Amino acid sequence: MHPTVTERSIRHPLIWILTFVVLGVLAGTPDARAQEMIIGEETIDPGITMIFEAAPKDDVTPYEQNLAESDTDIHIEVLANWATNPDVSVPDGVQRGGFVGYMRFFATITNQATGETDKVALIPHITLGDAMHYARNVSLPGSPTDLYTVTFDVRPPAETELAFHKSWRDAHGTPLFQPATYTYEDLDFEAMSAATRR
Repeated sequence: MHPTVTERSIRHPLIWILTFVVLGVLAGTPDARAQEMIIGEETIDPGITMIFEAAPKDDVTPYEQNLAESDTDIHIEVLANWATNPDVSVPDGVQRGGFVGYMRFFATITNQATGETDKVALIPHITLGDAMHYARNVSLPGSPTDLYTVTFDVRPPAETELAFHKSWRDAHGTPLFQPATYTYEDLDFEAMSAATRR
């Protein structure tokens, strides 16, 4: 009985080599999530983890509220979730890894060469992969080849945005967390500004 075409192909070393080359090329093709640049990671009481990132620009609607993709250099975002790290305490009843809503984020981007700045409010976004997060399309205040400092101001929900039950107030008080500021320097966004999601 003669081997089938498939059996002959599998036994042929050249086919194996070509298969590995093709798989290597496909594996090396980054998607948007693989291209995200982690700027920093912080955890605040009561157990909220924030990952600050720069991602490839994207087409975001509603258009009247978001910078057009063609005018964007990078997509600044924050993943804000209840901590998954078992060493970090979280409140009773929350789902570890779950999105934390009603947080307020502001990013101030400063060109270290010129001192020019741009401040943006990050708003809730949803996408495949990261799901719910806070973000904004951003036009850098200068060339993508410059170095930047980014300061993130993290603010709790306003009094009218989140109501607190007595059980929560007794255990954790109010507000949801204390305001915080995080600054990251010498950020190089050149590669990220050239990346695309498609």
